[in-house]
Amino acid sequence: MTDAASFEQIRYEVADGVLTITLNRPERLNAWTPVMQNELIAAADLWDADDDIRAVVVTGEGRGFCAGADLAKGGETFDWKDRGGTPRDGGGQFTTRLFDSTKPVIAAINGPAVGVGMTMTLPMDVRFVAEGAKLGFVFARRGIVPEAASSWFLPRLVGISRAMEWVATGRIFTPEEGLEAGLFRAVLPPDELLPAAYALAREIADNTAAVSVALARKLMWTGLGLSHPMESHRADSRAMYSRGQSADAVEGVTSFLEKRPASYPDKVSDGLPDVFPWLDAPEFS
Repeated sequence: MTDAASFEQIRYEVADGVLTITLNRPERLNAWTPVMQNELIAAADLWDADDDIRAVVVTGEGRGFCAGADLAKGGETFDWKDRGGTPRDGGGQFTTRLFDSTKPVIAAINGPAVGVGMTMTLPMDVRFVAEGAKLGFVFARRGIVPEAASSWFLPRLVGISRAMEWVATGRIFTPEEGLEAGLFRAVLPPDELLPAAYALAREIADNTAAVSVALARKLMWTGLGLSHPMESHRADSRAMYSRGQSADAVEGVTSFLEKRPASYPDKVSDGLPDVFPWLDAPEFS
């Protein structure tokens, strides 16, 4: 792999169209800090701007994925009064940025993931987890609440009942329980975790049109918040109208008829059509 950017608390490595983001504070079980937050947001800006990146895999260095927020400040860890007003939650700044990613993101949860270590993965598109990993939405056991917009993401992934069970108890749960609830794609031995994530990333990178994947991701995630199927129909129709006239569509059909691999020319960096012109992106206030 080759480094495409230098960071302090994450690694950013690109190889053959797949970006690996590695949380890199193994001495603290990759605990979340403001530095890590800002670096992850900067990394998302970089990967969205790079047409050579087709998929992103996020994992942790060492024996953990992310042990949650770094508690080095003790009881003052979550006291934000010195920030003034109503400050934005750091995890939510990352997850709302990830919501807008134009590249599919795959989590390879290689060990313990609690608190923000779990909520940061919720807007990722697919989650693989290692056998034996300790997992939990532990906020109520720390006197705080779920953050990172997880009250929007988690019930949509596993349903309100399971989401409230995990959040209200704050208990540690097993990968198998998360798999049964639909939170994970697979529970794997540690040595099979990254290969599975990379195999999925390769399937995307080798077979699909980048603009189509980016647009489909926007349709799917935005669609979770729409009020009626007609809104999805309006957006889908706009997307089909745009894509149907593209060079990618010509190549996709022609390559299929000619029984050869496709080579899609369109680039995400050239922009996506506005398929939700009636929606305004909300601002934090």
